[in-house]
Amino acid sequence: MNKSLFFICCSLLILCSKSIWAQSPKKIIIEHSDYADVNQIEIPDAFLLTGNVIVNHDGIVLTCNKAYYFQKENYIKAFGNVQLVQGDTLYLNSRYAEYNGNLKQAFATGDAVMSSPDATLATDTINFNRNTQEVYYNTKGVINNKENTLTSKSGKYYVEQKKFQFLTAVTITNPTYVIKSNHLDYFSNSGHSYLFGPSTITSKKNFIYTEKGFYDTKKNLGHFLRKSYIKYEDRLIEGDSLYYDRGREFASATRNVKITDSINRGIVKGHYAELYKKVDSMYVTKRAVAINFVQNDSVYIHGKKLMVTGKEGNRIIRAFNNVRFFKTDMSGKCDSIHSSSKTALTKLIGNPILWNGENQITGDIMHLIGNNTTQQLDSLKVLNNTFLVSKDTLGTGYNQVKGLNLYGKFKEGKLHDVDVVKNTEVVYYMRNDAQELIGINKNVSSKINLIIENNAVETITFFNQVDGDIFPEEELPENGRKLKGLLWRGDERIKSKDDIFPPEENELNAKLIKEGKAEDAKENVPMKIRKETLNYDKKKKKK
Repeated sequence: MNKSLFFICCSLLILCSKSIWAQSPKKIIIEHSDYADVNQIEIPDAFLLTGNVIVNHDGIVLTCNKAYYFQKENYIKAFGNVQLVQGDTLYLNSRYAEYNGNLKQAFATGDAVMSSPDATLATDTINFNRNTQEVYYNTKGVINNKENTLTSKSGKYYVEQKKFQFLTAVTITNPTYVIKSNHLDYFSNSGHSYLFGPSTITSKKNFIYTEKGFYDTKKNLGHFLRKSYIKYEDRLIEGDSLYYDRGREFASATRNVKITDSINRGIVKGHYAELYKKVDSMYVTKRAVAINFVQNDSVYIHGKKLMVTGKEGNRIIRAFNNVRFFKTDMSGKCDSIHSSSKTALTKLIGNPILWNGENQITGDIMHLIGNNTTQQLDSLKVLNNTFLVSKDTLGTGYNQVKGLNLYGKFKEGKLHDVDVVKNTEVVYYMRNDAQELIGINKNVSSKINLIIENNAVETITFFNQVDGDIFPEEELPENGRKLKGLLWRGDERIKSKDDIFPPEENELNAKLIKEGKAEDAKENVPMKIRKETLNYDKKKKKK
């Protein structure tokens, strides 16, 4: 044979022998036994070890009362007070166990208990794969981890990550709450729970549902995504992303937020909200709107920021910056709103304007007063520089009533009886039943009463020191048909619930909805956790 070829063949044989030698499994070592015997009839090809048996194999120690050691198979069966120990990370106790040294796999049954520094698992049968460092069981198991008790029909434990994984029904019982899920990852060292699929967290204070979520059982912090909500006795909180702090009774919600108040019959929507249950307060922004149901109708209030504070019966709603509101027969605008359920008083603050049907009402101060008994609007108060305007039904002119103050009464939720007092002035286009113009009534008086039917002025009555006349149209010049301070703002009128949102809020809404759809379309997106818990459970790369 060629010398070079011979040298190559020899080298390959040496390398192959080294590889085979390196891959061959280590033998189980019997360190101690009080008695040892061989009984080919009872246990062929096995050693019978009895009394204080100690076995070692590649870093684990197995102890028991009695064992069958199959030397050829590198296999052992252990009986009575069996304990398998791997360093200081895992202890496995049972009445009976089997260990395969070739496969590095253990099987334990009979009151099997696995203990780690952070948790204890008790079940009937436990399997341990040392190659993958995974413990798994398919019988009912109970895990104790300080204040938390976990029960499940089956599960898996990853030793290095200190993580339990459950793919069947699992329950975490804590003194304060109970978590239930069909798919849950639980880290025993941190107490972190990752929930997948329909999952619930139940406590005396609230009920939480999610189909993808995170909960820190030590800090009592949660973050929930996908079809999630938090339900209190009187309030339901929904959103694409919910954050919850049980200790502070604080919750925040992001995108497509909806908060339903079942007692006060109201809904608040927006794209970001914060709620403090202990002090009954709520803050909502990003296309925020409060919807209150009153006598088969809904009142929509929008502001860049909405705040709701106080308990039932003493609740206050505040709206800030470019406030707009809409009701079927009434709408308005102002800088801010302050509404108290206790006094049934709603204050329109800063440049208020109100549209009642076709009537435009303005003044320095505007109050809407309700009736807590009937839950209906009772009266309207406008103070200083009151101006009531409506367009003439057929012509180009304007019906105008001007005075110092206005006091109105509602009938069945609609403005019906109106008094305008002090230095009142009127310009009114009078028409007959055929809607023909009779003349233009222009006068001054100390008080005017208006009766409004179907959101239009039905009658006008003048009181005390009346001075004026009815002028034919051609005899009253254009500049005489407008009272000083007239400003028609019909193009600003809010005619529907969608009009309460300015263009920039609608653009924001479209953007957020588009982003939400894009995120929902992605698969296997890592859960977005707040910075308190981000990356906490990720395995660190070995350097």
